Amino acid sequence: MCHRTESRPPAPPIRGEVAADGPLTLTSSVEFLAHHAVPAAPNGRKIVLLPDVRGVHAFYRDLTRRFAEAGFETVAVDYYGRTAGLGDRDDAFDWESHLPQVRPDDVAEDVAAARDFLGGGPVFTVGFCFGAGQSWRLSAADLGLAGVIGFYGLPKLVEDVVDDLAAPMLLLLAGEDVATSRAEFDAFTGSLDAAGVPYEQHVYAGAPHSFFDRSYAEWGEACDDAWRRILAFTQPSRVDSRA
Repeated sequence: MCHRTESRPPAPPIRGEVAADGPLTLTSSVEFLAHHAVPAAPNGRKIVLLPDVRGVHAFYRDLTRRFAEAGFETVAVDYYGRTAGLGDRDDAFDWESHLPQVRPDDVAEDVAAARDFLGGGPVFTVGFCFGAGQSWRLSAADLGLAGVIGFYGLPKLVEDVVDDLAAPMLLLLAGEDVATSRAEFDAFTGSLDAAGVPYEQHVYAGAPHSFFDRSYAEWGEACDDAWRRILAFTQPSRVDSRA
């Protein structure tokens, strides 16, 4: 498991107002749970959030608001509409029995529904842990994404599509990740280099898995830096130069 129920995401460096946010039901081949946040001053860029293994729980509902504070209209998508319906993803939710049934093609289909809901403008995915691996994997999907971002992700979710990766990637890695070793990350970036995949990475030395949490005061600088890197990666000038 990644972020706890009491975890809360750190604030972006510049905080605007949130015009609206709340739960949402989207439809792909099934109805699935989502959470939507709208900035009062949109920057024209959109985010689809891919949660950790627990789905759209409190951390990610809050994170949609954080991205909206930074100017991004944002939708967090849940993985479990096909097997668990639209129920709450609280501590009682048995994600362990549902996770093995999540297929990458289904994630891509649900992300496409979120992209369509968000409408025009560059769309990026941002994922965490399991969701980071799924986010990076979407670089190979034909979804027209402007870029894919992942925190402390799982390279094993991407290995079979490395030769098809195309959308630019941002890898934000924990130096002391208990879920993935540094050797695994090095092997992953080596395979990206061999395939000529466009990516940027930063390793936060000593940081633990799930460091992007405002309750970890000692990782405040890492959180601030991660925000700066996301904002830089999604800048229109950077997107245009990579097109």
